[in-house]
Amino acid sequence: MKATKYLFIICLCLLALVPQPVAAEEEINIGEVVLGHIGDAYEWHIADIGETTVSIPLPVIVKSSTGWHVFSSAHLENGAEYEGLYIAKDGEYADKIVERDASGQEVRPFDVSITKNVLALFINSALLIGIMLGCSRWYKRHVQEGAPKGGVGIIEATVLYIYEDVVKGCVGEDYRRYAPFLLTAFFFILINNLMGLVPFFPGGANVTGNIAITLVLAFCSMILINVPGSKAYWKDAFWPDVPLWLKVPVPLMPVIELFGIISKPFILMMRLFANIMAGHAAILSIISIIFIMAKVGGALSASMTVIAVVFGIFMNLLELLVAFIQAYVFTLLSAIFIGLARVKHEN
Repeated sequence: MKATKYLFIICLCLLALVPQPVAAEEEINIGEVVLGHIGDAYEWHIADIGETTVSIPLPVIVKSSTGWHVFSSAHLENGAEYEGLYIAKDGEYADKIVERDASGQEVRPFDVSITKNVLALFINSALLIGIMLGCSRWYKRHVQEGAPKGGVGIIEATVLYIYEDVVKGCVGEDYRRYAPFLLTAFFFILINNLMGLVPFFPGGANVTGNIAITLVLAFCSMILINVPGSKAYWKDAFWPDVPLWLKVPVPLMPVIELFGIISKPFILMMRLFANIMAGHAAILSIISIIFIMAKVGGALSASMTVIAVVFGIFMNLLELLVAFIQAYVFTLLSAIFIGLARVKHEN
């Protein structure tokens, strides 16, 4: 009975991922639905109840040609204009706040608004800090007890696994210096991946499927890879041990090595971004089959609905595994690249 109850709850959560069509005869644009859910927004859409949309308006903070503006995004609903600002429907700045310049062209103001992904970052970061502080308090209260159980035990086992097998095993000498960043990166990516799979508020935001987030993470890794790099690392990059004609007068090998230095963080950025975004898009596309087949009616519609729900559950379970794997792979590759930059040549 418990298994049936949980399966029913999961089905309801999956159905909540896609908004219900307003009218039976209305065509459903699957691309628009998917992109709308995995993209960023100035409001947090909760659900559609009949013709009523339940959403949380978020703060808009922009500096336009007329100065700073701070107001609720509710003023911009349904294409409305407020204080000379509005959300572009199409074009280069689609779904972004814009204004019109003297010539009538759409231009973007300086925008530091609290969007859906920004709010999700705050919530997920606070959740992660709360979990870690909770574990810390447990250890202070149970100093003389044995190994922890439950959630604290899971966190401890995960920390030890990443610390011993990834950080210590890949970075090598001075691995303790890099453990705080690598452990933070792992748990930050993991909590955002997992929260992105929760189909109701405060989950569902596509944080790690946003290339701006993965760009910042990859940039931090690039700094830790290259700035503390050993002399041997930089020598191999700009003056490798190859025939002289491959270095001068045309610096062929140094250019290739420089490309390798740049491509490492690029790989980290694109791998995490593409895998998480693709997972969200696949789940939403599968669930959308339910509403596409609703027009068919009869047994075919019912059978395809069951298939869509079953595949949706399967994809969600698969994405749980992917959430851990992608956090692990990002941390592992960062540790490997840091270790390679720390290698010293034997005399």
